[in-house]
Amino acid sequence: MPIITLPDGKTLNFSKSVTGLEIAEKVSKSLVKQALIMSVNGELKDLYFPLNKDCSVKIFTAQDPEGLEVIRHDAAHIMAMAVQELFPGTQVTIGPVIENGFYYDFARKEPFTSSDLEKIEKKMSEIIDKDVKTRREVWEREKAIKHFRKIGEKYKAEIIESIAENEELSIYYHGDKWHDLCRGPHLVSSGKIGKAFKLTKVSGAYWRGNSKNEMLQRIYGTSWASKSDLDQYLKRLDEAEKRDHRKLGKEMDLFHFREESPGSVFWHEKGWSLFQKLINYMRMKQNKSGYIEVNTPEVLDRLLWEKSGHWEKYGENMYTSKTPDEKVFAIKPMNCPGHIQVFNQGLKSYRDLPLRITEFGKVHRYEPSGALHGLLRVRAFTQDDAHIFCSQDQITSECLKVTDLILEIYKDLGFENVILKYADRPEIRVGEDKVWDEAEASLLNAVKESKLEYSINRGEGAFYGPKVEFVLRDAIGRDWQCGTIQVDLNLPGRLNASYVDKDGSKKVPVMLHRALFGSLERFIGILIEHYAGKFPFWISPLQTVVIPISEDFSNYAIQVSKKVKNAGISSFVDLKNHNLNYKIREHSLAKIPLLLICGKKEVDSNSVTIRRLDSNKQENMELKTFLKKFSSLNKAPSN
Repeated sequence: MPIITLPDGKTLNFSKSVTGLEIAEKVSKSLVKQALIMSVNGELKDLYFPLNKDCSVKIFTAQDPEGLEVIRHDAAHIMAMAVQELFPGTQVTIGPVIENGFYYDFARKEPFTSSDLEKIEKKMSEIIDKDVKTRREVWEREKAIKHFRKIGEKYKAEIIESIAENEELSIYYHGDKWHDLCRGPHLVSSGKIGKAFKLTKVSGAYWRGNSKNEMLQRIYGTSWASKSDLDQYLKRLDEAEKRDHRKLGKEMDLFHFREESPGSVFWHEKGWSLFQKLINYMRMKQNKSGYIEVNTPEVLDRLLWEKSGHWEKYGENMYTSKTPDEKVFAIKPMNCPGHIQVFNQGLKSYRDLPLRITEFGKVHRYEPSGALHGLLRVRAFTQDDAHIFCSQDQITSECLKVTDLILEIYKDLGFENVILKYADRPEIRVGEDKVWDEAEASLLNAVKESKLEYSINRGEGAFYGPKVEFVLRDAIGRDWQCGTIQVDLNLPGRLNASYVDKDGSKKVPVMLHRALFGSLERFIGILIEHYAGKFPFWISPLQTVVIPISEDFSNYAIQVSKKVKNAGISSFVDLKNHNLNYKIREHSLAKIPLLLICGKKEVDSNSVTIRRLDSNKQENMELKTFLKKFSSLNKAPSN
């Protein structure tokens, strides 16, 4: 006779084994129609899972993240089912839920086409209309391997062979025949998926993400609780495509990539100008906040990386080199050990704390080729990180100062919607629990005092200390994790950092890892997409282009451009032999904020005619007035 406890504390008594569907029916008739999945003592289960013992149960609908995730999980299965019905001989591999959707990797000789996606969608709709039932079976390991090999699913058999022998193998059937290896849980039938889904694209993917393995075909899809949610998401996708920083980077002549150096950016003049503007802006902010800027070597001996613990954790992602004297060096994947070496130079006292060390350090990390994505995922990037050496009782105040600095910078750059994610101790960690207690309390206090919305990610802190991540939302509603604060209770001690306390004793400082953007390259990619390339005037890579109407006015245009530059505003004179309308279109595509047009009227009145980006209107302004007005606009909002 199980007693079921509901989320509101109410209990339901049953005389025999009960399922989630029966519990939902007991609660309300409407819940039965909406119910998709349940949690039993916090663990997600199928609604038809039998409950024999007392437990806590929560029913989820499509309005819950858990419900939406299972819709997407089932949609992935039904997509694979449709593919194998339409294209016999295709093998299925893995098909997880991802943010906003799902994908499945398929082994098939012929490439999938856009018309194939339409056929697959149609077949999926047919399967959903049939409302085929779902059932779960548990198989023995050898039976499962033998079965999938027999039906030609070698990838599935390989997955089973890699699963721990003591792990239960569950097979999910959708209908009478189609089935797949899956941990679940799943919906009770295909009809619960609904019709708010769309297959979005096909791409290549290596088996198990290893470039040495065979190439598979990955079909992506998205699925939502309602048609309106789907439509809104597709609109966001369309807008995101228009804002793609790789496309805009080419149009604006900012950067490019080459196969000779995958994952490394070739910055063009305008792109590098944007890069340097951001660095100069942050440098100014950090100087005001009491940071000292340093520069540390890019290549360091393997022994230092072993001592710091990075060799064990990041070794496979580090670029290394052996010198003729048999020493092994690594290009740094991070700046932390170098900053501790700076701290260790000379005796430090409690009076020196907090010591805030910052560096715009170029780092290198190997990323698989398939993971590289424009500026957003690279192998060589510049960190804007800093390390704050402080005492235990300074953690909260320093974290608050960092939080204020990050929020001010984000606001200046047009990001005001920011949330925090706080993560506490993971299961595997270093340090004593007492020290963790103090570090977590100090960091959480800082989070609460910031008055920002925050969530707690239990057990997801770094192995060396708790952390906070800053997530900003862009103009089209996408979330990006950028800044971070991490409390490190491990590395300073490993690298012999210490200071003399008030009582004369030697103590190990706490080290706060702090990043504002995280990676300059990635943040610039985010910035390009946030503004669709139309940057605020003060950080625009090229702020003005001066265009003479004809060759007769070239000298005046050159003089105007020189005066604009002397006022601290970037400028370029377009003397190419093209007509005015062509030049306006060209520079508008490149997202130049201001076009300054010069002809006889402008020469006679010592003025310029201003044409702003995305406007057909023109405004004549005396050059002296222009310089004064736009010089004042050429600085960060908070300055």
